[in-house]
Amino acid sequence: MISDFTPVVWMLISAGILTAIMMAVAIFLGPKKMTKVKAEPFECGIEPTGDANDTRFPVKFYLVAILFILFDIEIVFLYPWAVVFNELPMAAFVSIVIFMTVLMAGLLYAIKKGVLEWK
Repeated sequence: MISDFTPVVWMLISAGILTAIMMAVAIFLGPKKMTKVKAEPFECGIEPTGDANDTRFPVKFYLVAILFILFDIEIVFLYPWAVVFNELPMAAFVSIVIFMTVLMAGLLYAIKKGVLEWK
């Protein structure tokens, strides 16, 4: 049973070593001189304007972000179920139908409230 996880352990170890090597190379070879341009915040190539503390985002931005996280996490639960679909009993199918029904009810509620409409 433990031997089944050996490739995963090797992948994690190699990813950790690769990350450490890349960080060490960046630290040792990267420029260290701080300039005025480097200290400026970067906003997608646009010159920053105004004060970040005075800018307010609309509530719709946060609602869409929360909905994205909700439906993104839904895939985390749906993918393993789909992988072993043929071996599952009927109770598992019923439970996923209930899960998807609740999720779709939430999506329909959000659409009805106009959360996804940008004006």
